[in-house]
Amino acid sequence: MKATLAPPSSLISLPRHKVSSLRSPSLLLQSQRPSSALMTTTASRGSVAVTAAATSSAEALREGIAEFYNETSGLWEEIWGDHMHHGFYDPDSSVQLSDSGHREAQIRMIEESLRFAGVTEEEKKIKRVVDVGCGIGGSSRYIASKFGAECIGITLSPVQAKRANDLAAAQSLSHKVSFQVADALDQPFEDGIFDLVWSMESGEHMPDKAKFVKELVRVTAPGGRIIIVTWCHRNLSQGEESLQPWEQNLLDRICKTFYLPAWCSTSDYVELLQSLSLQDIKCADWSENVAPFWPAVIRTALTWKGLVSLLRSGMKSIKGALTMPLMIEGYKKGVIKFGIITCQKPL
Repeated sequence: MKATLAPPSSLISLPRHKVSSLRSPSLLLQSQRPSSALMTTTASRGSVAVTAAATSSAEALREGIAEFYNETSGLWEEIWGDHMHHGFYDPDSSVQLSDSGHREAQIRMIEESLRFAGVTEEEKKIKRVVDVGCGIGGSSRYIASKFGAECIGITLSPVQAKRANDLAAAQSLSHKVSFQVADALDQPFEDGIFDLVWSMESGEHMPDKAKFVKELVRVTAPGGRIIIVTWCHRNLSQGEESLQPWEQNLLDRICKTFYLPAWCSTSDYVELLQSLSLQDIKCADWSENVAPFWPAVIRTALTWKGLVSLLRSGMKSIKGALTMPLMIEGYKKGVIKFGIITCQKPL
């Protein structure tokens, strides 16, 4: 190796049906209109010029993601702590929780995800874990402490990787967890070495969802578990070829701020996993369980501490704050879905 509570609100059944938005797993993003200037070409045209443009777009996207998190991670940690992801709440929960209540909801998101995937505290097989898109390492440190496992986190942000390693050292966990800069689409690990492959809200940044899933599967050990928790758009109805124009426009506006390529649906992820012969594939829509999150983030941003920190952090943070109402709108109108998808690699 190169580098050393309440049930879900709804469970989606998994018949082997053809999802209209996904003609073939290998063509996942070719069937969607690019969602920002970062996605200006599709591979289907096949010319050298288009290939070069696509490579340039991918590099620009990686750089944009790294710069975004280099700038905004400190602000997030100052206000919300170690965990850079949604909290898990009971449906209809009030957003008027204390800061500690919201942080507990973020821990609960980790616990609910593990429970949904069937990974229990008594699990003896969890020895090595990779945290794909690790942020400042909150999930890695929590999972390593819970299972006594070795955990390696990867991120595109050098600032995040350094902060994550510093926090691990401060918490006396450097012997168990480590963090490095690496691309989730080209992970610097040998095949089949991780018992748990964890992706908490990083899939939405991946420009090639098929390659992303294949890399997750590649590094998973036989019998190992994959957990993907990610932002998705709604599943397309039978006969639909794409989202409605107003829905796509809403997502495009979010993409420009948060450095996101084309979105996909939960069903798209399921079909990708089915195409790779994964076992025990299941997914759920947890949109109701995360509904209080973005209103809570806005409320904290409007406090004196939040406003001062926001202005000090920089323009990317300010643009992010101004885009938050669009996330709320997307959830309320059913365009954005918060999905969990899990599976097991065959022995």
